[in-house]
Amino acid sequence: MKILLVCSAGMSTSMLVDKMRKAAEAQGLEATIDATAEAGLANELETTNVILIGPQVRYLESKITSKAKPHGIKVAVIDSMAYGTMDGKKVLQQALSL
Repeated sequence: MKILLVCSAGMSTSMLVDKMRKAAEAQGLEATIDATAEAGLANELETTNVILIGPQVRYLESKITSKAKPHGIKVAVIDSMAYGTMDGKKVLQQALSL
């Protein structure tokens, strides 16, 4: 499974990606978790299963969903509390629930 976190520059999600990777490893899950800026999203669509959008760019949700839908990719905005506390385990669970 490939999970992609999207924010405006791809920078603010990098710490969360690390925490999600550690949570996946602790659970024995095989997952590729990466972050990208919205501008780089087109390059990732063929290999992605789930896109989680940073709460600060939730206004991009409909645009990203329209790009992802033809590829069968699930899209959601990251829970604000989990994002704010950098709770990698909770955000990973959000991705898996999609």
